[in-house]
Amino acid sequence: MSETGVERDDSSTAPDVGGGRATTLEDPTPTGGLVHGPLPRPPAADVVHRGPGPLDRRGLRWLRVDALGLALAVATGSLAMTPSLIPRTWLVQGLASGLSAAVGYAVGTFVWFLLRRTHRGLRLVARGRLWVPRGVRQAAWSILVVAAAVVVLVMLVAGAHWQRQLASLMGLEQPGYLGYLRAAPTAVLVAAVPVALVRLVRHADHVLVRGLRRFAHLPRRIAAAVAVVVLAVVIAAVANKVVLGGTLAIVDQAFSGVNDENYPDSAQPRSPTRSGSPTSLAPWGTLGKEGRHFVSGGRDAADLAAASGKAAVDPIRAYVGLESAPDALARADLAVAELDRAGAFSRPVIAVVTTTGTGWVDAPVSDSLEAIYGGNSAIVATQYSYLPSWLSFLFDGARADEAGRLLIDAVHARIQAIPLGRPRPREIVFGESLGSQGSEAAFTSLADVRANTDGVLWVGPPNTNRLWSQIVDRRDPGTTEVRPTYSDGLVVRFTGGQGTRTVSQTPPTPWIAPHVLYLQHPSDPVVWWSPDLIWSRPDWLVEPRGRDVLGAMSWYPVVTFWQVSIDLMNSVGVPPGHGHVYQAEVLDGWAAVGAPPGWTPADTERARQVLGPDG
Repeated sequence: MSETGVERDDSSTAPDVGGGRATTLEDPTPTGGLVHGPLPRPPAADVVHRGPGPLDRRGLRWLRVDALGLALAVATGSLAMTPSLIPRTWLVQGLASGLSAAVGYAVGTFVWFLLRRTHRGLRLVARGRLWVPRGVRQAAWSILVVAAAVVVLVMLVAGAHWQRQLASLMGLEQPGYLGYLRAAPTAVLVAAVPVALVRLVRHADHVLVRGLRRFAHLPRRIAAAVAVVVLAVVIAAVANKVVLGGTLAIVDQAFSGVNDENYPDSAQPRSPTRSGSPTSLAPWGTLGKEGRHFVSGGRDAADLAAASGKAAVDPIRAYVGLESAPDALARADLAVAELDRAGAFSRPVIAVVTTTGTGWVDAPVSDSLEAIYGGNSAIVATQYSYLPSWLSFLFDGARADEAGRLLIDAVHARIQAIPLGRPRPREIVFGESLGSQGSEAAFTSLADVRANTDGVLWVGPPNTNRLWSQIVDRRDPGTTEVRPTYSDGLVVRFTGGQGTRTVSQTPPTPWIAPHVLYLQHPSDPVVWWSPDLIWSRPDWLVEPRGRDVLGAMSWYPVVTFWQVSIDLMNSVGVPPGHGHVYQAEVLDGWAAVGAPPGWTPADTERARQVLGPDG
């Protein structure tokens, strides 16, 4: 009988993450025969008693720890204390180490399970048929526990040191060594959750098998197979309908409520050049929280004149919210109608912005372009989701692609409808983060981008962006993934940080219009996160590290994936020029891809003085 009262044999196929042991009524002898009944026992002094002990009782069985699992958990949890892209607090470190330790424990228990099934000696030890002196077992556990404690302590101190270095590199407050020690118990608690869930599933499996054998009179193997299928279906249904579906419904409902709120400084505009105004086709109440903030914001005429060096014009800001029209196509058509109503197609430039998750347009993005043109510009955007960008990225990316493609196509078609001989506005495309993914979705290739736009600025592109990945993978030999050069910089260029101001001269080769520019930081987890981090070392961790990434950062299977995944949550909690914060560089980006004729670097510096260092 097993620990749950169910007979098991050698055909059991699941590893015992609880540290239990299988028993059978017969074991092979060295000569290939079978010995029935109990084997002879050695003298009591040399035998480790395998009968019921404190941890064999039902209430304590769940506290068992597998030795190999513990060793790998300590190893992976400690490796997670090495530096990644974004500085971590003790709490975030505990989360990263706990998740990594849970994976390590699972791998360790599974490997031990395989060894028990394939190695006769280990199998007999696991069943209690090959006796090991009590002192040997106790000494082995003592050595393992002491070694684990020493490794964790050393890595905690080293981790705190790395986090202090990284915080200093980014101009953040450095964490204290003592406070950082709290990461260890936090990691233990985090790791215990998935381990407990797995043991709960195993217990349910044992109960189900016992019930099928007792009430349905099924053979052991058939009952085990049926139990696995039933549990798999139940878990999949719960995960999909209850956990995933229910959670998304609750989150969507919660953020739809946030969408109805207003920022304190959001007020309905009176100017006809703004959506949400009394003459607008998109009512104020339908624009959403971020849309209302966008259309009510902007610099005053004095700032625009001082930044551009010319008389200011009231800028056009067109926006269509998720509730302004029933679907994405209708919202794109309404956005074009708003541009027409406001007279945008008589302006020298129209910027088509694909928003992030909630419909957010970063203020420096719109302020910078309007400063360059003195307000004689139009910016159009639509909302496609209530969810924050990171949730939209995980669960709702298709909507971003659809919204970006439909809006860009609709604006381009309207511009192309202007009769030949009449002035046409320049069409400049912009996307930040998930917005860059949606923006890229409108184009099939770099040639398509050049044929259908007058300039593109893509900021903090996710690693999953199709065009970005193709260009970076085909970069010129000798250039790095964090700062690639493609075709000698003839068409598309990459920059970020302080190098943004000299993008037109780097590399020192001609840059053919229309310009395509990517802004990306070496420390931006949005750019570098990928599922491939689980099993594959990326080029950016093979090449020399970027300007704001510690040289001590390395790649470890699974561990680096969790580290960078957790970095995503704090990607904007760093100063401008690092992580996913690009506000100080957007002005230079606009000047590189969409400045008016005759614009010079001196003009850009004049605009910077007006806008401030952060745009």
